[in-house]
Amino acid sequence: MNDSIPPKAIFPIILLLLVLSISGCATPKINLFAFGTEPLQEFTLEGDGKQKILVIQVKGIIWDERKEGFILSGPSMLQEIVSQLRKAEADTNIKALILKIDSPGGTVTASDIIYHELMRFKEKTSIKIVAVMMDLAASGGYYISLPADYIVAHPTTVTGSVGVLFPRWQAYGLMEKIGVKRDVSKSGKHKDMGSPFREPTREEIKIFQGLIDGLNNRFIALVKKHRNLSPEALEEVSTARVFLADDAFQIGLIDEVGYLNDAIEQSKKMTNLLEDAKIITYRRVEQPDDNLYNTATTQLGTRPLSLIDLGLPREMMPLLQNRFCYIWEPGISD
Repeated sequence: MNDSIPPKAIFPIILLLLVLSISGCATPKINLFAFGTEPLQEFTLEGDGKQKILVIQVKGIIWDERKEGFILSGPSMLQEIVSQLRKAEADTNIKALILKIDSPGGTVTASDIIYHELMRFKEKTSIKIVAVMMDLAASGGYYISLPADYIVAHPTTVTGSVGVLFPRWQAYGLMEKIGVKRDVSKSGKHKDMGSPFREPTREEIKIFQGLIDGLNNRFIALVKKHRNLSPEALEEVSTARVFLADDAFQIGLIDEVGYLNDAIEQSKKMTNLLEDAKIITYRRVEQPDDNLYNTATTQLGTRPLSLIDLGLPREMMPLLQNRFCYIWEPGISD
């Protein structure tokens, strides 16, 4: 009788032992690469003139969580964008900023902070901003485009979704089925408002709707401030629907249907830049065959490698954490 362990069974056993070995209170942090810790550096994408056009990319969910993984880690999107704006403030040769957006939105506060930082950047530097929308610039992705002096959307861009989402998970029905009850001691009747372990009262539903309406009113007010929409157009936008680029242009949400090169040309025109103006970006590592369509600041993707993978996109986390979001849910992807 052969008591040896089959070779195919060895790997799962080793993996299990590894998981158990790091499941205590102290979890080792392994960072084999320094992509997220290297300082931002300037890299040229096109041109060789003295005047510069900076390209900043906003790709993925807009929120303030760091990109953490078992091997790779990096700064949050919010931190990365603000770091690039601060660096650009010190360079007097930068005459225009291209904000390249491909995002379904994100949390309310992170979107608002980026909006605020872009407005601050404009006021401090007088640098013109041109936003260019890629696949998606919805909800918070549109919110952060509002400080731009000019907005270009690709012919296939989906934008709009001007509104607020506050997902709340409910588990009380399941708990009743399995015979589990949760008791709570609280200081006020609304202290556990929004708990997934009990059904909300009518009063609580009304309170939540008031919060959502308040955040939505802020979004609508900023659209009115930055875009000269007719009352009919604003009413249509307020339904929180999405638009293709041509419809967004007709309704007044964007200024042009075009391509990234059109956004570059518009920035030169607005600032009287020479044709040889240098187009730059900031990265933490050099990347081969660089061009305008590769403007990530690090080589760390939006979903770092984790030891235990639950199969959930990292972008789903704001929705799983019961946060108020300027987001278009169908646009969330891995």
